[in-house]
Amino acid sequence: MRFTDYITESSVIVDLKARDKEGALKEIVDTLKNRGVLRGEAPYLEALVEREKLCSTGIGRGVAIPHAKLKGIDAILVSFARSKEGVDFEALDKKPVHFFFTIFTPEDVPEEYLVLLARISRIAKDEEFRKAVLEAETPQDIIKIFEEKDQEFEKEAVG
Repeated sequence: MRFTDYITESSVIVDLKARDKEGALKEIVDTLKNRGVLRGEAPYLEALVEREKLCSTGIGRGVAIPHAKLKGIDAILVSFARSKEGVDFEALDKKPVHFFFTIFTPEDVPEEYLVLLARISRIAKDEEFRKAVLEAETPQDIIKIFEEKDQEFEKEAVG
């Protein structure tokens, strides 16, 4: 599984403006709808907000993984958003969140979803990765950084 199989330049948000949790989720969903990444009438924002009520998806180290399972979608949708300033997202470590990996999944793909979550968690722990992404200027730059990470994982799997 390659992370870059799930993300495109149009699903990368380089400069998230929101400063609070609800604003960040709304901005991510609105941007993805405006770019044509999210289609149909599925209640994306509502699903993310409901999930956040259970427990914050801010996992620490400046990373959040907002996610939701939805009826009416037939493939996993992934977005990446960066906030240079940071967002108060009620993260587990109480620090601002700079990196948002948002995932929408159909209700019937639990194994693929769990593998994707594990990959994101592993990527997010890498301090050099976080620094490089924070300094990247364009969606293309960020995708390239993800591609390099995918290549590292593939080398590890073979060797």
